[in-house]
Amino acid sequence: MVGMSKRRILLVEDEQDIADLVALHLSDVCDELVVANDGYDGMRLATSDNWALIILDLRLPGPDGLEICRSVRRDRPYQPVLMLTSKSSELDRVLGLETGADDYLTKPFSVLELVARVRAIFRRIENMQRAQPVGAVKNPAIQVGRLNVDPNRREVTLGSRKVELTAREFDLLDFFARHPGRVFRRADLLDKVWGYGHEGYEHTVNSHINRLRAKIEDNPSKPELIVTVWGVGYKFAAKEPAAAVVELN
Repeated sequence: MVGMSKRRILLVEDEQDIADLVALHLSDVCDELVVANDGYDGMRLATSDNWALIILDLRLPGPDGLEICRSVRRDRPYQPVLMLTSKSSELDRVLGLETGADDYLTKPFSVLELVARVRAIFRRIENMQRAQPVGAVKNPAIQVGRLNVDPNRREVTLGSRKVELTAREFDLLDFFARHPGRVFRRADLLDKVWGYGHEGYEHTVNSHINRLRAKIEDNPSKPELIVTVWGVGYKFAAKEPAAAVVELN
């Protein structure tokens, strides 16, 4: 987990006008914003330093946003990443999320919406850091069959195998596991897990759920844990009741 003692943002954007505009509007949100104008500097900075958030343009001179995101994810699976893309097709959006981006915005985007997304990411990280007082277990682990979700270590295991999840994937699974049987609309999940609700971004939820299913379901094409409720949304439908596992450290 990336520390939030200082809100440092890395912006990797080759269009100077956009970089200047984003830097101007994020100046009140973060303590420091560093701009990389191509994929080479972006790769070097993203993989060699700690950041509260990395904002990546998809198309860059040199390594592109997807390649940088993959490199970051190999060493820091919980590093928050927000992707900027000039492409509007569903394929490109899903590809960015499959690579490990927590979220994306398609150009041209509203700067106010970008600021709202960044604030939501920071709130999520800070809330997680405050949620676990020293010496206390506020959110016990959830055990469902072979699946174990441990919010204290932010780890998920399936039997003896550790499941590697991004920060957003973990938050989504943890939220589902703590509300078994309850049906959530995509807009509800955007609000509760992402921290914002914007009409038209429900496919972001779909992409994350598909990724989760691929990692935790025995047969992702016939899911038994995260189930689609047609015409409504999704629910966590375990084959047996979820059990809380409290660990005393």
